[in-house]
Amino acid sequence: MVIAIFYTVFVWWFSTGAILYLNGLPRHTFKWTMSGATLLLIAALMALHATSQISTVWAAYCAFTCAVLVWAWQEIGFLLGLVTGSRKTECPAGARGWKKFGFAAETVLYHELALIGLGAAVWWVTQGGVNQIGFWTYLVLWAMRQSAKLNVYFGVRNLNEGFLPAHLKYLQTYFKRRAMNLFLPVSVVVALVIAVPLWQAVGIAEIGSAQAIGLTLVATLLSLAILEHFFLVIPLPFEALWKWGLRSRTVG
Repeated sequence: MVIAIFYTVFVWWFSTGAILYLNGLPRHTFKWTMSGATLLLIAALMALHATSQISTVWAAYCAFTCAVLVWAWQEIGFLLGLVTGSRKTECPAGARGWKKFGFAAETVLYHELALIGLGAAVWWVTQGGVNQIGFWTYLVLWAMRQSAKLNVYFGVRNLNEGFLPAHLKYLQTYFKRRAMNLFLPVSVVVALVIAVPLWQAVGIAEIGSAQAIGLTLVATLLSLAILEHFFLVIPLPFEALWKWGLRSRTVG
């Protein structure tokens, strides 16, 4: 299970940096990046379907990895500016409340629809299978990303705007910088209420079994997502963890 924890941490760290690196390359590379991501998406969905019928340790690792690859497709599409929303301009001056929220929603509309569509695809290819690690992995990624987006909208200390490429800088105008917002502790507590039983299930499962490994992968991912929520408000430069992924923006 220790290996599963380290594997999850590595995938979380490396996949984020790799996507940032690809996004920072010259624009003429975007079509190749998206084409490659699409091929990986198709392969990942096929592998998710195949491994959903297999209850072994390697199948758990494979399903987890494939779900991350499916997730990566929409991350790449979003950061490349190919799958964002119907609004691609800064927040109108004076927009407040629900009106501002509506404008903000328009900036990520297609992105959100893509997330739902990909989630439905993962569910469809894994439904009825004995190995549901892929589906649960995607669900954790989706739920915690929605929470993070809302927290950034409501206001946090660290907006991580340095991750945004130049063609998406307009999104910053929909963010709010503040020490804390009331939704953050609620979202963290809800996530912890789910994470604690997951880790308890890991402790109960047979050591080294497919069930134990699968639960560890999902529980670790959820714990990392909770940690990322703390990253939003703790006054430390956590962006440095992925500084290597931003180096491509200075190439040429």
